[in-house]
Amino acid sequence: MGMTVRDPQAKPPCKGCSADVHVSEKQIQRILSSLHAHPDQCVDDEAYEQRMAACTACPSLSYGTTCMHCGCFVAVRAKFIEKGCPNPGHPLW
Repeated sequence: MGMTVRDPQAKPPCKGCSADVHVSEKQIQRILSSLHAHPDQCVDDEAYEQRMAACTACPSLSYGTTCMHCGCFVAVRAKFIEKGCPNPGHPLW
């Protein structure tokens, strides 16, 4: 039995998740497509792209999909008008 050594440069898994929990682009797209039925609750494409650019550049993005502050899928959270960036003390959008 070998010991597992964690890479000190690797980001820790988000709360409630393990390192083997990932979501595919196809799954994200399926969630986003269901939001088309609620356009009054969603930001326009320009605002969405700006939010996603901020999330993509954020060091708290894990697995390319998940916010380490709240555990949400950033591509989904960024779509909702009433949601904001959960970065404590320094929201990015």
